[in-house]
Amino acid sequence: MNVVVVESPAKAKTINKYLGKDYKVLASYGHVRDLPPKDGSVRPDEDFAMSWAVDNASAKRLNEIARAVKEADGLILATDPDREGEAISWHVLEVLRQKRALKDKPVRRVVFNAITKQAVLDALKNPRDVDAPLVEAYLTRRALDYLVGFTLSPVLWRKLPGARSAGRVQSVALRLVCDREAEIERFVREDYWQIAAQLRTPRDDGFEARLTALDGKKLQKLDIKSQEEADGIKAMLEAATFRVLSVEAKPTRRNPAPPFTTSTLQQAASSRLGFSASRTMQVAQRLYEGIDVGGETAGLITYMRTDGVQMAPEALDAARRAIGDTFGARYLPEKPRHYSTKAKNAQEAHEAIRPTDFTRTPDSVRGKLDPDQARLYEMIWKRAVASQMQAAEIERTTVEIEAAGDGRNAGLRATGSVVRFDGFLAAYTEHKDEDAEDEENRRLPEIHDGETLARETVTTTKHTTEPPPRYTEASLIRKMEELGIGRPSTYAATLKTLVDRDYVSIDKRRLTPQAKGRLVTAFLESFFDRYVEYDFTADLEEKLDRVSDGKLSWKEVLRDFWRDFSGAVDDIKELRVADVLDALNEELAPLVFPPREDGGDPRTCPRCGEGKLSIKLGRYGAFVGCSNYPDCGFTRQLGEAGGDNEALEAANDGNKPLGSDPHTGEEITLRSGRFGPYVQRGEGKEAKRSSLPRGWKPEEIDHEKALALLSLPRDVGQHPETGKMISAGIGRYGPFLLHDGSYANLETVEDVFTVGLNRAVSVIAEKKSKGGRGRTPAALKDLGPHPDGGGNVTVRDGRYGPYVNHGKVNATLPKGKDPEGVTMDEAVELIAAKAAKGGKKPARGRKKG
Repeated sequence: MNVVVVESPAKAKTINKYLGKDYKVLASYGHVRDLPPKDGSVRPDEDFAMSWAVDNASAKRLNEIARAVKEADGLILATDPDREGEAISWHVLEVLRQKRALKDKPVRRVVFNAITKQAVLDALKNPRDVDAPLVEAYLTRRALDYLVGFTLSPVLWRKLPGARSAGRVQSVALRLVCDREAEIERFVREDYWQIAAQLRTPRDDGFEARLTALDGKKLQKLDIKSQEEADGIKAMLEAATFRVLSVEAKPTRRNPAPPFTTSTLQQAASSRLGFSASRTMQVAQRLYEGIDVGGETAGLITYMRTDGVQMAPEALDAARRAIGDTFGARYLPEKPRHYSTKAKNAQEAHEAIRPTDFTRTPDSVRGKLDPDQARLYEMIWKRAVASQMQAAEIERTTVEIEAAGDGRNAGLRATGSVVRFDGFLAAYTEHKDEDAEDEENRRLPEIHDGETLARETVTTTKHTTEPPPRYTEASLIRKMEELGIGRPSTYAATLKTLVDRDYVSIDKRRLTPQAKGRLVTAFLESFFDRYVEYDFTADLEEKLDRVSDGKLSWKEVLRDFWRDFSGAVDDIKELRVADVLDALNEELAPLVFPPREDGGDPRTCPRCGEGKLSIKLGRYGAFVGCSNYPDCGFTRQLGEAGGDNEALEAANDGNKPLGSDPHTGEEITLRSGRFGPYVQRGEGKEAKRSSLPRGWKPEEIDHEKALALLSLPRDVGQHPETGKMISAGIGRYGPFLLHDGSYANLETVEDVFTVGLNRAVSVIAEKKSKGGRGRTPAALKDLGPHPDGGGNVTVRDGRYGPYVNHGKVNATLPKGKDPEGVTMDEAVELIAAKAAKGGKKPARGRKKG
């Protein structure tokens, strides 16, 4: 028996049916190891040594694979046919060697582009070793991404609070989106006019002609700039005579597009089906891994991560047979069509995306697929078939016309087209398709050279130039592919990361950069411009390709990159925050200082009229504030034209306003309650509140300190051993760390806002070594004496989550309720409800008369 390892259980299930009892097919569930998200996982000082970690779920699967291999005759690695697939095979092999599960058993690597029985059996007949250059290209990419992320992100956190992180490819993709937004902001609209005449031939046939020249000068799009000018030309044409100068009918041929690649599939699915890039890949993955069609499980399409545009010879033959059977011999070219990609840095080692069996027409499998699968499969099938069909033959007719009168002359043009032979367009006849472009039969009537035409009407139409559109997922992917940024397997993940980090939002399929994304891009362009240059990123991709071809040393690529990059990071570490703010104010002026309605200086504070507005960096984000702070507390979020005003002070009943939250826009105030001073964001029951910690005086609380308090508890990072989040906060007994239900004290309040992951792990380890289990959890918050007496009401975090406590009654907080935001009234109500339910009475210190 041989053990076969693939990535997914769906793929394993399909292949297991093909191979029978002599094989055991197991799934790795994707990557089995990864670089731990902590410092030291890639070590440049040790010639880029890398440490890999296996999570608990992967460890169980690897143990299962290891046990099976120990009892097997050999191991077959059958992961996907790309760098990622090669890397998974390498990881599995490395782990099995560490577990001593292989011994002398043969190890073979096989690849297949389609999950069909024939493709899998053919692959088993042609095994090879794990491709070392492909693995090295993967290792280089992972090391580069890690080094950029874990070196640049801490700089961002210190110099640009609120920024999450900066990835190598994501930062460049974000720059594309932000550059387009800046282009839109700089765009100045212009009005222009177009003029058309409705004419009629001597045979009484009407048609339209557009003005193209005036007084011997060819007109450009924006040449007619006013209604007066347009009306003057209209009057001239209404008094003119029209004569045909020439009629030219020119036959043209339109060739089909090549079969889909990953990026063109994502673009087409976005524009025609409304799919996101990630949704497209999810549906395509299912079509690739196998669908039960007629009692047989088979992959319906070839591998969907590719930038190749060719089809295998046997696929060309099958496509040509399908064309002949479906459309007839006239639609079949004499020879198969061959394509080459125009994408920069493309690798064409794999086939284009195509049906595995062209006889499985969209109609024949529609009942076996869900609606999304059916629509995507139909698109793939038609594109692949059309790519091998005859060109469409179109006759385009152009008529040049002269208008003369009152000593002036003008030129007009009429155009029309007729599809003489639809060719590959026949594949798209039933369903309108972008490739078909709906070639209308824009026929012109019979028109002869030299004949005089009658004028019916002349119309002028006003138009306004439009700024370039924001990117869609489809157009951004197309641009990234043109520039050679990223690879087919990275596009969907890159876009998802930008959205998840709140750098970009998607509305009506358009990508709009958020203020946080604009800040990150402006910072990187100002201080790390080389690393967000399109050519630099594309050049790195080209080097990765050369590594995968065995033509370049992967360690050399990393040494060259790290030498320059680490030096740039060291330089930026000494940068003053004032320098950062100056650069951001200049780079983001249209966003930060939008024009004022009264035409005044957009940087003048609208509240005090004296201070200058500037970007301010709080501990938890950036906002716009006045230079006269603290005398003037004006603030606003980035991208907003308004801000707070004097009326807010009156609405606060004497509570001291500290400014507004730059993220939510809610007012932040300093207040005094029955249990002492506190800061509050917003109004009503849902308002966030936080008491002032010991040692903090009310007169010293400013906007930044209030934001910091209201942001607690703060996520420090994931514990490297458990993977669970460590958070820092301030409780009844002072500053603390919380990890997996256990608390550890911090020395000072300031530590809550500055403690890093390494120190947090050490503090937690020290607390654990000292014991302390079994005690009542420390109070997160003391709400004060219960109205009915019997001691204080506290908020605590227990084994099963946060709860409120009074005497011997513990009442669990509702799911999602922030422990720091619990009020006394809410706590009393929860305690009373729990006491009534449990048959206990709340503790009382006195009887109520």
